[in-house]
Amino acid sequence: MKNEEILNQLKDENIDSMFVYKPENIKYISDFYPSSFAYLIIDEEPVLYVNSIDKEDAEEQSTIETRDIVRLGEVKDLLKGNIAVEESLDFGLLKFLTDDLNSLTPSTVFEDKRQTKTKEEITKIRNSIGIAENGIKEIDFTSTEKYAAASLEFDMTINGSTKPAFDTIVASGTRSSSPHSLTSMNRVETPIVVDWGARYDHYCSDITRTFIDSERQEEIWNIVLEAQKAAINTIAPGVKFADVDKAARDVITEYGYGDYFIHSTGHGFGLDIHENPNLSYNSNGVLEENMIVTAEPGIYIPGELGVRIEDDVLVKKNSEVLTSLDKKLDFSL
Repeated sequence: MKNEEILNQLKDENIDSMFVYKPENIKYISDFYPSSFAYLIIDEEPVLYVNSIDKEDAEEQSTIETRDIVRLGEVKDLLKGNIAVEESLDFGLLKFLTDDLNSLTPSTVFEDKRQTKTKEEITKIRNSIGIAENGIKEIDFTSTEKYAAASLEFDMTINGSTKPAFDTIVASGTRSSSPHSLTSMNRVETPIVVDWGARYDHYCSDITRTFIDSERQEEIWNIVLEAQKAAINTIAPGVKFADVDKAARDVITEYGYGDYFIHSTGHGFGLDIHENPNLSYNSNGVLEENMIVTAEPGIYIPGELGVRIEDDVLVKKNSEVLTSLDKKLDFSL
């Protein structure tokens, strides 16, 4: 089904063949994630080219034909007519694909198709979320931020995570006011923003919880929770991306903290931790059934504190919050 949809879109774009290099896109088509150099050629049918390191696993796992890799200098002989490439393709590879760079067409066919998830993909994301949720229960806040992050990642790994979906964030105290603060060797203090995710068969999860212990922190936390509920209640097929962001942003602005909400309300994810759509005030487009997006408003007051609450939502007529963790979790320092 995926292959047929990709082929049909390429035909609609008047594309004769496509060179696919990104591992996530190869996985999407073939169900095999290469560990070393590999590429995929889409012509009338997709064919996966792998080297000897991956050959045995590819032949076992791939749902499409696999062949021994052809040297890059000979790849142009495998391509024909109007050739499509991924927008993310490294410029250094382009010279191996054709003598006429004008014949190459950047295509977003994979980004377009990967926005909505199949039943199998949704199941894998559910599994990834389950691993991540169980992991947070074992986090150890008795030492440094790095120790806490390592304890969480270790638990996810031994319970089935391929690897973390991204570098786990544990940002505590005043450092919590930086949304993507690098985890440090500082001892943990409150508030504690933990942003983490697992990978199950390379499919991501993405969750954030903020641990609090004062009236001031709870005041900000309650505002963020109200904003998140407003965003989640807005999520449904046909709703504009920008309207989801507006629902959360209006709440935070009403309380006087609009200038401290400094990122978009959410984003899609799957094989990549950040995929389309982007739920931002300036994003165009509407939600479609079976998209999976985050809802993650936050307030960040420099030099004081930061609070973010993030959950994963499956877009349906009655949208489903896939994460089941309590919003407020207990902890001990």
